[in-house]
Parts: sequence; C-alpha cells; structure tokens
Amino acid sequence: MSDRSTKHSTFVIERNYKHTPARVFSAWAGQAAKAAWFPKADEFDFRVGGREFNRGGPPGGPAYTFDACYQEIVENKRIVYSYTLDVEDKRMSVSVTTVEFKSVDGGTHLIYTEQGVFLDDLDTPEQREHGTRLMLDRLGEVLEDQ
Repeated sequence: MSDRSTKHSTFVIERNYKHTPARVFSAWAGQAAKAAWFPKADEFDFRVGGREFNRGGPPGGPAYTFDACYQEIVENKRIVYSYTLDVEDKRMSVSVTTVEFKSVDGGTHLIYTEQGVFLDDLDTPEQREHGTRLMLDRLGEVLEDQ
C-alpha cells in the first residue's frame, strides 16, 4: 500500500432505554451479558487497565480484531476505553470511546461518543457510526428480551 491517509472524526449517538442505569451498565460490564449484543470476547477484563479482545469475522471473509483497554470506569455512570480495529494485519482505526449512563424518568439516557482516526481508507467514520447505531439498537433489543 503506497497511499497513506488519516481521517479524524467524532460522532455522538444517544439512546433511551427503559431500564435503570445499573441494568444498562451491567450489559457492558459482564462478559456473558455483553456477548448477547456484541461479538463475544476472547479476553474480557472489565477493570481500569483491563483488556477486551476479540478476533473474528464472517465465514470465508476477512478476520477483524478489536483490542480495547479500559481507561476509566465509574459504576453505573460512565465507561471510557480506547481501542484499535484491524482487518487481517492492517490497522483500520484507533478510537477513544466514552459511554455515559444518565438516569431519566422511565430509564436510562445513554450517550455514546467516539473520537477516532480512520487509517488508509480501510474504514470510514460514516461506516463506523452506522455499525455502532446497529450495535446500540441490538443492545436495546437484548434489554427488552430479558
């Protein structure tokens, strides 16, 4: 690859869930709970300095690697983590993500903010935001089913 590029972007997605902040937070904090709506982690150590790691992809397709480090955790309030996303052996992006859980009448107002650098046109902020919206929709479905 001879062309190298970077694209910086920040996006914010907000969702309301009909569950307490403690319930929504727990869907992020436990390995089995998170695997119900996010790719199952090969390694999951939910603590400041801990790692969440998974590698996988569609059958016959490329392998993707998600490698996160938890930077700050305030129970039922916020999670801050940094992560890299690779496709095969190529780095696609590096991001810092903040997930906030705010108590509101009738449940939780979740605010997801991602600040990323997208590398060499292997991914775009628009694709990442779209995928994250689907992921947060799936979280809502899982919460409703439990």
